[in-house]
Amino acid sequence: MSTGYCRDCFTGTLHGDAVITGHVERIHGLPTYVAKPEAGTEPKALIVIISDGFGWELRNSRALADSYAKRGDFLVYLPDFMDGAAPHQSVLADIDGLMGPSPDWYTTLVSKPYWALKTIVAMLPFLFWARRSVAKPRIISFFQDLRASPPPFQSHGLKIGVAGFCWGGYYAIFLAQDNLETRVAPPGSAEEMPLVDCGFTAHPSSVSIPSDILSVRLPLSVANGPDDTLMGRENMAKLTQILEANEEVAHEVIVYEGARHGFANRGDPNDPKQAEMGLRAEDQAVRWFTKQLH
Repeated sequence: MSTGYCRDCFTGTLHGDAVITGHVERIHGLPTYVAKPEAGTEPKALIVIISDGFGWELRNSRALADSYAKRGDFLVYLPDFMDGAAPHQSVLADIDGLMGPSPDWYTTLVSKPYWALKTIVAMLPFLFWARRSVAKPRIISFFQDLRASPPPFQSHGLKIGVAGFCWGGYYAIFLAQDNLETRVAPPGSAEEMPLVDCGFTAHPSSVSIPSDILSVRLPLSVANGPDDTLMGRENMAKLTQILEANEEVAHEVIVYEGARHGFANRGDPNDPKQAEMGLRAEDQAVRWFTKQLH
């Protein structure tokens, strides 16, 4: 079983040079970053990104939404599933300082206690408002509304994919389980449908192995490092074995040797290897959604 969070969940690199091209709307009650294909291009499918612990405003996540939209001709939603409780991205720098060396007494006695206090204060709202018992109903409701709501909020008949990273990875796996009690009927139909058509997850956290993977019923693609700090080599092997044994469900597991937790959306662009693996994980997601949502 993999539970909780690790240092890498709340560290990483901000992609400050990324050009953000989407916009913000309120969709089904949630502030949502919306990315679209190039002008004049009809979207082929709808992708909903469930972010990592830094939430929907993180520049990296928005840049990834833009890239999915342009590369795959998808309509992409990145909602605020944390109800405004995501820690500010400045926590990245605070944790880096906290975990870094202490070259002098000032760093040890002043700077590090200050960074620790800032981190605790920043994390408390996230730990409360983004806990599973609160966030899961919010996420289920959003996807139910996508499927079942009449115009102008319906998904216009588009197939729906979900991409989840770290914190959001568990929910991508949960949605791929197609729990019957969460199904809804789209407008004009009496037949209830799964909330999504397929899922993709990179370095998911708080996943129970084997139970969460044994319950997967919809196509699922997984990207991770072999020694991810939250999954680990043994659980990655179990995950792969379980998915491969289920011949009724399309699946894909790609293990990126040397990839650190967070590589798919907070990897260091100045580290050629981590940057390359982040791009490869992006390629993996776009290919998967293109194949499964055609």
